[in-house]
Amino acid sequence: MRRALFLPLLALLVLISAGCSSTGAGTAAKAVDDGLSVSIPSIGAESSLIPLGLNEDRTVATPPVSNPMQAGLYVNGPAPGDPGPAVILGHVNGGGKAGIFSRLAQVKAGDEVDVRRSDGSTAVFRVREVTRASKENFPTSKVYSDTPNSQLRLITCGGVLDRTARSYLDNVIVYADLAEMRSA
Repeated sequence: MRRALFLPLLALLVLISAGCSSTGAGTAAKAVDDGLSVSIPSIGAESSLIPLGLNEDRTVATPPVSNPMQAGLYVNGPAPGDPGPAVILGHVNGGGKAGIFSRLAQVKAGDEVDVRRSDGSTAVFRVREVTRASKENFPTSKVYSDTPNSQLRLITCGGVLDRTARSYLDNVIVYADLAEMRSA
């Protein structure tokens, strides 16, 4: 089972420890179909999704920081709307510009997140929780552990910027549950 390999592999990662300073999208396990997108109406965020895999050092890749308005889907996990936790990553900023998730910490429980799927349908998620976690104590199990229902995780950097390392010390994590599927 794909998920049986998923969590142990992630245990090797310090998720996004280099995430907000990563410069590439890494190697994706499979391509994300054209037409996939994410929209968070409450903060005015909308982006297509590019495929994200793992970097050579086994950390989760992030979208190119040179295009901070681009979000990406971690393709080694479930697709949004399928059982389990789908993960979308985006930058808080990059190159002196606001990123796609610059306002992610302002999302509130009950807000809607829409993910357009490859079949044209839209998976509508309701935010359950928004947290901030130290990258040193990233809740890998809570973010990536298998779930019986369809869930979504949105992740970006947050907290204090370590100017020497050019990386934020924390991550902002949004946890959401599938509320409905809208047909194409």
